[in-house]
Amino acid sequence: MIYRHAGSSGLQLSAVGLGANRFGEPGGTDGPRSVEVVRSALDAGINFIDTSNVYATGVSEEHIGAALKGRRHEAVIGTKFGSRRQHGPNLFGGSRLFVMNALEASLRRLGTDYIDLYMIHRPDPRMPLEETLRALDDAVASGKARYIGCCNFEAWRMVDGLGTSRKLGLQRFATSQFEYSILNRTSEREMVPACQAHGVGIIPYLPLAAGMLTGKALDAPPPGSRLALEAGTASKWITAENRSAVAALKAFASDHGRTVVELAIAWLLARPQVCSVITGATSVEQVRQNANAATWKIGEGEMRQIEEILREHPPTPQKGYFSVAGYFEGQTVVVR
Repeated sequence: MIYRHAGSSGLQLSAVGLGANRFGEPGGTDGPRSVEVVRSALDAGINFIDTSNVYATGVSEEHIGAALKGRRHEAVIGTKFGSRRQHGPNLFGGSRLFVMNALEASLRRLGTDYIDLYMIHRPDPRMPLEETLRALDDAVASGKARYIGCCNFEAWRMVDGLGTSRKLGLQRFATSQFEYSILNRTSEREMVPACQAHGVGIIPYLPLAAGMLTGKALDAPPPGSRLALEAGTASKWITAENRSAVAALKAFASDHGRTVVELAIAWLLARPQVCSVITGATSVEQVRQNANAATWKIGEGEMRQIEEILREHPPTPQKGYFSVAGYFEGQTVVVR
């Protein structure tokens, strides 16, 4: 496994990370299987495990905590706060009160006394970002978090946060996590250049386009897949244009003795600012296949060939790479 610095920070992440958003979800990965998957990832050299306090309403963190008993020192845990998992005042967002409460709750579920990379899951436009950054700075000063990052930010908001941190002498974002794949390159207009200019590590999510880039969904979403389970996901990705693009990319990968999954991951890793590509896995075999993608160093000539394929088979245009949740708008409502 190859390890890369998270931007200009000293934190080193495995080039391929393990996404745990399906741990504990109905129809997802149960406790024993989660433990097996996490430990096989560590055995394969994958140290970065990505989760959130909202994944399976916290059960994902619990499964990771169980898997890391006796092996915590081998892992870099990235978890998040801010998205809504409960209705009601002070139960989501970026306030100091919620950040501190969410941090303590995540530590308990993970069974650890520190989080390596603590990330804002979504920006909270109801308040100045300074309040959240000051709370995160205190979390790092206390030793309960080591580094901080942002997710689903627009480029301008991330740069604004970096400027605030610099001005006030606060911890700065080491990483930015956003949607980025060979089928959705909208982030290349602003966010990718912003990360490069400011030394922020890129952590792409949905690198396989919700499973479209497995090459198994050219006609219909496989049962139990993200394409099948999440409303609107299949219609977003399973299009005539994407089917054509994936088929062509699959043929290119096959010509190189690789899978289209390996191509999707290696294509992202060809960008030096990408520090870890997080992919989900439900089995030991999938973990090994994902880890193997880091061994493919795509050269300049191959990149030109891929660009030509995409010009001949342009994917369906996608919306922005960021996601500001609509529930931050208006008054907080308690649902009983």
